[in-house]
Amino acid sequence: MILASKEGYTISTSKESLDISYIHQFLTRSYWAAGIPVDVVRRSIEGSLSFGVYLQDQQVGFARVITDSATYAYLADVFIDESQRGKGLGKWLVGTILQHPQLQGLRRIELGTLDAHGLYAQFGFKPLPNPERFMQIRNADVYKQPLAAE
Repeated sequence: MILASKEGYTISTSKESLDISYIHQFLTRSYWAAGIPVDVVRRSIEGSLSFGVYLQDQQVGFARVITDSATYAYLADVFIDESQRGKGLGKWLVGTILQHPQLQGLRRIELGTLDAHGLYAQFGFKPLPNPERFMQIRNADVYKQPLAAE
Protein backbone atom coordinates (compact mmCIF):
# COMPACT_ATOMS: atom_id res chain seq x y z
CA MET A 1 0.00 0.00 0.00
CA ILE A 2 1.45 3.37 -1.02
CA LEU A 3 1.39 5.77 1.92
CA ALA A 4 3.00 8.84 0.40
CA SER A 5 4.53 10.09 -2.82
CA LYS A 6 6.50 13.14 -3.92
CA GLU A 7 8.87 14.10 -6.74
CA GLY A 8 9.02 10.57 -8.19
CA TYR A 9 9.51 8.89 -4.78
CA THR A 10 7.01 6.70 -2.95
CA ILE A 11 6.78 5.15 0.49
CA SER A 12 4.94 1.85 0.70
CA THR A 13 4.17 -0.80 3.30
CA SER A 14 3.86 -3.54 0.66
CA LYS A 15 6.15 -6.35 1.80
CA GLU A 16 5.89 -7.88 -1.67
CA SER A 17 7.60 -4.80 -3.15
CA LEU A 18 10.60 -4.96 -0.81
CA ASP A 19 13.93 -5.95 -2.36
CA ILE A 20 15.21 -8.35 0.31
CA SER A 21 18.60 -8.69 -1.37
CA TYR A 22 19.08 -4.90 -1.43
CA ILE A 23 18.00 -4.55 2.22
CA HIS A 24 20.30 -7.39 3.24
CA GLN A 25 23.26 -5.91 1.37
CA PHE A 26 22.80 -2.59 3.17
CA LEU A 27 22.19 -4.04 6.62
CA THR A 28 25.08 -6.51 6.52
CA ARG A 29 27.43 -3.52 6.05
CA SER A 30 25.77 -1.36 8.72
CA TYR A 31 27.18 -0.75 12.20
CA TRP A 32 24.06 -2.15 13.84
CA ALA A 33 23.54 -5.37 11.86
CA ALA A 34 26.94 -6.23 10.40
CA GLY A 35 27.01 -9.76 9.07
CA ILE A 36 23.27 -10.36 9.46
CA PRO A 37 22.15 -13.45 7.52
CA VAL A 38 19.59 -12.93 4.75
CA ASP A 39 17.20 -15.36 6.45
CA VAL A 40 17.22 -13.20 9.59
CA VAL A 41 16.46 -10.11 7.47
CA ARG A 42 13.56 -11.97 5.85
CA ARG A 43 12.14 -13.07 9.22
CA SER A 44 12.56 -9.60 10.72
CA ILE A 45 10.52 -8.12 7.87
CA GLU A 46 7.82 -10.77 8.22
CA GLY A 47 7.39 -9.88 11.91
CA SER A 48 7.41 -6.11 11.48
CA LEU A 49 5.51 -3.22 9.96
CA SER A 50 7.91 -2.49 7.10
CA PHE A 51 8.34 0.61 4.95
CA GLY A 52 10.11 0.80 1.60
CA VAL A 53 11.19 4.01 -0.12
CA TYR A 54 11.27 3.83 -3.92
CA LEU A 55 12.42 6.00 -6.80
CA GLN A 56 10.12 4.80 -9.54
CA ASP A 57 10.43 1.01 -9.05
CA GLN A 58 13.91 0.98 -7.47
CA GLN A 59 14.16 0.68 -3.70
CA VAL A 60 16.28 3.45 -2.16
CA GLY A 61 15.38 3.22 1.52
CA PHE A 62 13.88 1.10 4.25
CA ALA A 63 12.68 1.07 7.84
CA ARG A 64 10.68 -1.26 10.01
CA VAL A 65 8.73 -0.97 13.22
CA ILE A 66 8.34 -3.74 15.77
CA THR A 67 5.06 -3.07 17.57
CA ASP A 68 2.10 -4.49 19.43
CA SER A 69 0.00 -1.72 17.78
CA ALA A 70 -1.45 -0.81 21.18
CA THR A 71 1.19 0.46 23.60
CA TYR A 72 4.74 0.14 22.25
CA ALA A 73 6.85 0.36 19.12
CA TYR A 74 10.54 0.17 18.28
CA LEU A 75 11.79 1.87 15.12
CA ALA A 76 14.59 -0.14 13.53
CA ASP A 77 16.80 -0.54 10.47
CA VAL A 78 16.15 2.96 9.12
CA PHE A 79 18.28 3.82 6.11
CA ILE A 80 18.38 5.77 2.88
CA ASP A 81 20.73 4.67 0.09
CA GLU A 82 23.95 6.68 0.08
CA SER A 83 23.21 7.88 -3.48
CA GLN A 84 19.91 9.43 -2.37
CA ARG A 85 20.94 11.18 0.85
CA GLY A 86 20.68 14.92 1.30
CA LYS A 87 17.22 15.09 -0.31
CA GLY A 88 15.15 14.98 2.88
CA LEU A 89 14.08 11.38 2.31
CA GLY A 90 15.04 10.20 5.80
CA LYS A 91 12.99 12.96 7.40
CA TRP A 92 10.08 12.21 5.06
CA LEU A 93 10.30 8.49 5.86
CA VAL A 94 10.32 8.98 9.64
CA GLY A 95 7.45 11.47 9.44
CA THR A 96 5.41 9.08 7.31
CA ILE A 97 6.10 6.20 9.69
CA LEU A 98 5.02 8.19 12.73
CA GLN A 99 1.72 9.07 11.01
CA HIS A 100 0.86 5.43 10.28
CA PRO A 101 -2.53 4.45 11.79
CA GLN A 102 -1.08 1.42 13.64
CA LEU A 103 1.31 3.71 15.51
CA GLN A 104 -1.18 6.21 16.89
CA GLY A 105 -1.92 6.43 20.62
CA LEU A 106 1.10 4.38 21.66
CA ARG A 107 2.58 5.00 25.08
CA ARG A 108 6.18 4.67 23.93
CA ILE A 109 8.12 4.61 20.65
CA GLU A 110 11.83 3.91 20.99
CA LEU A 111 14.86 3.61 18.76
CA GLY A 112 18.62 3.40 18.96
CA THR A 113 21.03 5.48 16.89
CA LEU A 114 24.73 6.22 16.80
CA ASP A 115 24.68 9.33 14.64
CA ALA A 116 21.16 10.52 13.71
CA HIS A 117 20.05 12.15 16.95
CA GLY A 118 19.32 15.44 15.15
CA LEU A 119 16.95 13.77 12.70
CA TYR A 120 14.96 11.98 15.37
CA ALA A 121 14.88 14.97 17.74
CA GLN A 122 12.87 16.83 15.08
CA PHE A 123 10.07 14.34 15.75
CA GLY A 124 10.18 14.54 19.54
CA PHE A 125 12.56 11.67 20.30
CA LYS A 126 14.66 12.34 23.40
CA PRO A 127 17.26 10.40 25.38
CA LEU A 128 15.74 7.99 27.88
CA PRO A 129 14.87 9.93 31.04
CA ASN A 130 15.72 7.00 33.31
CA PRO A 131 18.10 4.73 31.42
CA GLU A 132 18.86 2.87 34.66
CA ARG A 133 15.34 1.40 34.49
CA PHE A 134 16.00 -0.28 31.14
CA MET A 135 17.82 -3.55 30.75
CA GLN A 136 18.73 -5.74 27.84
CA ILE A 137 20.13 -9.07 26.85
CA ARG A 138 22.70 -8.35 24.15
CA ASN A 139 24.50 -10.85 21.98
CA ALA A 140 26.70 -8.59 19.87
CA ASP A 141 28.31 -11.55 18.09
CA VAL A 142 25.11 -13.37 17.14
CA TYR A 143 25.73 -12.96 13.38
CA LYS A 144 29.33 -14.14 13.44
CA GLN A 145 29.93 -17.64 12.19
CA PRO A 146 31.32 -20.09 14.75
CA LEU A 147 34.93 -21.04 14.27
CA ALA A 148 35.54 -24.34 12.53
CA ALA A 149 36.49 -27.19 14.85
CA GLU A 150 40.20 -27.85 14.82
